[in-house]
Amino acid sequence: MDTKGENDTMAGSIDTVKGREALKPRHAPYWHKISTGCFLGFRKITSDSTGAWLARYRLEDTGAQKLHSLGKFEELPPTERFGAASKAASKWFEHMGQGGSAGALTVREACENYVEHLRGAKPSTNAADDADGRFKRWVYPNAKLAGTPLQKLTQGQVTAWRNALAKTRAMHQDKSKEPTRERSSSSLNRDMATLRAALNLALEDGHCTSDHAWAKKLKTIKGATGRRDIYLDLDQRRALIAKCAPDIGALLRALSLIPLRPGAIASLVVGNFDKRLSMLTVGKDKSGKDRRITLPPVTAKLFAEQCKNKLPTAPIFTRADGKAWNKDSWKGPFKEAAAAAGLPPTATAYVLRHSVITDLISLHRVDLLTVAQLSGTSLEMIDKHYGHLLQKHGAEGLARLAL
Repeated sequence: MDTKGENDTMAGSIDTVKGREALKPRHAPYWHKISTGCFLGFRKITSDSTGAWLARYRLEDTGAQKLHSLGKFEELPPTERFGAASKAASKWFEHMGQGGSAGALTVREACENYVEHLRGAKPSTNAADDADGRFKRWVYPNAKLAGTPLQKLTQGQVTAWRNALAKTRAMHQDKSKEPTRERSSSSLNRDMATLRAALNLALEDGHCTSDHAWAKKLKTIKGATGRRDIYLDLDQRRALIAKCAPDIGALLRALSLIPLRPGAIASLVVGNFDKRLSMLTVGKDKSGKDRRITLPPVTAKLFAEQCKNKLPTAPIFTRADGKAWNKDSWKGPFKEAAAAAGLPPTATAYVLRHSVITDLISLHRVDLLTVAQLSGTSLEMIDKHYGHLLQKHGAEGLARLAL
């Protein structure tokens, strides 16, 4: 570290435009004392250069000096640069004073830390693998972005990454096929949310002082997830299951009987089902909460059959080879059965959940709160996607008021 001029706070003024213009060019910064151990610096290497700002902090325990680059603030008028630099320096001083890291954590390291964070939070294997996959596909290949220290990350870099990602074709379900479908706003939201979560964790852990670079640029696109409009009626669901092999058929039948997410059904183990009480305990899924569902006789019979001769830790629904189901293993068999049953090509396993929720509300008149509790989602989301189904109920109710 170049120490020349570190303590010459009287050698030149950096808090005014006139003072900075009068400074002699040199490599060593000119320093302005903010408080004990905290200095704001200005480096002017050539007479016609804009100059760069930096901060210096002295560690109380060791007395070691730490330097931090703040930038040039060229986007601001010269009269506002000292104030902006002082504000940025103060944030860094506060960050250091609270035990923050002086090391330059990169975007890639922040992403890797986030994946490890997810792996340490149970149950989190699927979430960690999903995040890791997104980072490997969309963040790490951008070497410049991935190698950028968080403190130097700019809105321009984040915007460029987002725009490039928006133009990238979405991955095909069959990974052996080339991507052909345009990336939807909801898909872009999921990829942005993962990177945003990693950067926010780094901010929370004290590796940077502000979320200015990404807070607005990785903002969720509103209205990207509209109402679910693909619906399979009872006959279509029966036709689908009839075309399935026994193993995938049992999984899809369960999805047609209770409004759970496919991943939640697949993760159920024998210990989650109490045959004596016909009670199913759904562990933490996307909703983040445990819940208990009393199953009707037909549904309880299906679960009892699937649990027969299995250990408490074994998956309730398994493939023919005894392995647990996951989204990669059920997609192929589902598509084959759906095609054989003549269902819309856009149908997915998740559509079964949507269809069940639709029937509960529209045909069986179950209230939204109960449906939200059964399905493990918020009342707000159920109302957003299914509230329109109550319009007919309301009209019928008003008709009964006729005098």
